Amino acid sequence: MRNKFGEAWDLLFHPPVAHRGLWSKGGPPENSLGAFQTACAAGYGVELDVHLSADGEAMVFHDDDLQRMCGVPGRIGDRTAAELAELKLAGTDEKIPTLTEALAVIGKRAMVHVELKTAWGAVGPLEQRVHDILIDHNGPVCVIGFNPYSHAWFADRHPTFLRGLDSYSYKRAPHLSEEQRQAFARLEHVEIARPHFLALGLDMLPCERADQLRAAGMPVVAWTVRDPSQWEAIKDHCDNLIFEGFRP
Repeated sequence: MRNKFGEAWDLLFHPPVAHRGLWSKGGPPENSLGAFQTACAAGYGVELDVHLSADGEAMVFHDDDLQRMCGVPGRIGDRTAAELAELKLAGTDEKIPTLTEALAVIGKRAMVHVELKTAWGAVGPLEQRVHDILIDHNGPVCVIGFNPYSHAWFADRHPTFLRGLDSYSYKRAPHLSEEQRQAFARLEHVEIARPHFLALGLDMLPCERADQLRAAGMPVVAWTVRDPSQWEAIKDHCDNLIFEGFRP
């Protein structure tokens, strides 16, 4: 299957995508250059997360807080890129990479799903920095994330970027009103985001509305699949999976 996005579109469907890279206990930690290198060597796609540092750099890291992965208190957005680069991940020698560093390691070897961790009401600065980096990347890439207004930012300004809207059941989402949670769980925010594909949590699959959108040409990628049996249960409703903890 191929459309205007060419290779990137084809790679939405295969191979499976390693969640935060191919990481493991005793191996490279999540969202590290080592995890990305391992995923590429194994022939998988790569999903990674980005936050904005205090001085405006796109840093590859999942949590808003540094404690779990680096053992230090504080928010990632309160430190500069230079300060973050000195922190070690999960007690290893791996350090927090920039998005530029991660893409340089991956190159053309894998499709990269760049998840923007844009806070509610903070759309713009992270999107702009990620855009400025991705336009110089020569490999297949897409942007994903939960904030529909982040997607709308790209749709309005850079519509040629391949975009995937993350969603889940929204049973717990304190930043949203009850009305918003219910609307998002019904995928009503697709109209705001205008994505090219969906990345849906296992807690909302299978989903009748997603099946309808998929039938109309919008692929569905499942996350985060941690066991082959989970994939077996929903694979007829999906086009690919983002996985961790095993090798599909």
